[in-house]
Amino acid sequence: RGLHALLPSVEPHIASHPTHTLPLCCSIARVTMVKHNNIVPNAHFHKDWQRRVKCFFDQPAKKKSRRLARAAKAAAVAPRPVDKLRPVVRCPTIRYNRKVRVGRGFTLEELSAAGISRKYAKTVGIAVDARRRNRSVAAKQANVARLQDYKARLVVFPRGSNQKPRGGDAAPEDTASATQISGINTIAKPDATPEFASIEEARAAGSAYKSLRINRAEAKLVGPRWKATQADD
Repeated sequence: RGLHALLPSVEPHIASHPTHTLPLCCSIARVTMVKHNNIVPNAHFHKDWQRRVKCFFDQPAKKKSRRLARAAKAAAVAPRPVDKLRPVVRCPTIRYNRKVRVGRGFTLEELSAAGISRKYAKTVGIAVDARRRNRSVAAKQANVARLQDYKARLVVFPRGSNQKPRGGDAAPEDTASATQISGINTIAKPDATPEFASIEEARAAGSAYKSLRINRAEAKLVGPRWKATQADD
């Protein structure tokens, strides 16, 4: 609208000066739009990513150093196990509670049921978690059995430089034949083989569809039948 109001005032100036061109404010620029409904180009090519690339060429050497560190740690604590004994617990929430994993430590109830005190458990490589609670009888019994099995295989060496066994220490022949055991927290996978049974007896008993329909009808007619009996009375 401003351009149309400006052109008449410019025409006399152009007529008196034919060599002059239109002022800059009167020039009409032709803009070419992109075709189709495509995304607006907004490429980022100035990130200089080559200077921030990190290559892990030392991965094989790190793998070897970790293996040697594990071997050195096992040799330093031998003949004791490298890891502490931990319970088998179920993962939280409905989504993951079908899976079992290694927990943080045994509860005080599990230790008491296995006949192990809290202080003694920490000295023989048993992890203790005083915050966890037992909400499943089956899980508690499984962890108690786990503690009892560990206690039966436990070999306690004499403390310090004393070579004479005290109360609770193992016999010299047991300490001489003791070996370091690895993988004490390995969880055995249950047998997932399905069980098969014959369905001939169920077929001979009658039709399952017929039984469902009869039970459904019985449930729907409870109210009308009760109302009919009240009317008769």
